Amino acid sequence: MAIRKITEYPEAVLAAAGKPVEAFDDELKALCEDMFETMYDAEGVGLAAPQIGLNLRLFVMDCDGVKLVAANPEIILTEGEQSGQEGCLSVGKVPAVVTRPMKARLKAQDENGEWFETEAEGYAARAFMHETDHCNGKLFIDHLPKMRRDMVVKRFQKEKRWK
Repeated sequence: MAIRKITEYPEAVLAAAGKPVEAFDDELKALCEDMFETMYDAEGVGLAAPQIGLNLRLFVMDCDGVKLVAANPEIILTEGEQSGQEGCLSVGKVPAVVTRPMKARLKAQDENGEWFETEAEGYAARAFMHETDHCNGKLFIDHLPKMRRDMVVKRFQKEKRWK
């Protein structure tokens, strides 16, 4: 297992729709282990392949009792609404309030290629949406009004210069 470098905004891979995962082999399992290790090391609750520079529709998450690998994820149902702080490892964890569905149903494949569906609400539903967005080339800041997005980006850039 290895900790991978986290790709940061505005790298192009973060804005590109990921390619489908097609090979469910030992290499993919090792990648998923690296992704979990990288996520835990960065104190995150989810990590998508584009965040480590790979243009793949793949994410891992461990949030509110929901731990999973999701290849080729798709949100197939949402319900309700919630607003809350959201941050991203690729944007220096600079938070902003984002409105998301309260419940989300995820359809994806596990590391063996088996299809599954699972539902979450609250924070875990937010993570489903956030990580699936990464697979679609979208960041949480894309959900913000332009002025708010610009403020988050400026704060991220300022904090990055201080490191």
